Amino acid sequence: MQILIIAAIICLALSFFADRGKTIAGIKRGGVMLLRILPALLLVVFLVSIFIYLVPEKVITGYLGSNSGAMGIVAAALIGSVSLIPGFVAFPLAGILISKGVSYTVVAVFITSLMMVGTLTLPLEIKYFGRKAAIMRNVLSFFGAIIIGLLMGVFF
Repeated sequence: MQILIIAAIICLALSFFADRGKTIAGIKRGGVMLLRILPALLLVVFLVSIFIYLVPEKVITGYLGSNSGAMGIVAAALIGSVSLIPGFVAFPLAGILISKGVSYTVVAVFITSLMMVGTLTLPLEIKYFGRKAAIMRNVLSFFGAIIIGLLMGVFF
């Protein structure tokens, strides 16, 4: 993490020396973007925290743990497919799930289906890409997420 911070500071300094006006405009624009997504980010973190607090660890590991088998994988794929969680919240959530005893396979299926399958955005996809293309993309992504998760389980 420290390397990324140092690299960002170096890049910011180089940008500042190259074009001070664009760098300041970029920082302002980034700050505005951060302020726009901050309420949604805090809400999702709050809701996930409440969920993890209220749901006992045994329930989580029972449905999604290493002993859940195929049902855990399918549950993770379905939950990921219908969730609309941004990546910057999903990855810390994945770390929490792993610390609670959820297998890498299940977490990989959840994250991959979350990022690749768009059940909630399907109507918008159909509008722009057509029914056949949108449905095919989502179905292939769903099964692809399961395959990716199974491969992750083999290697980790």
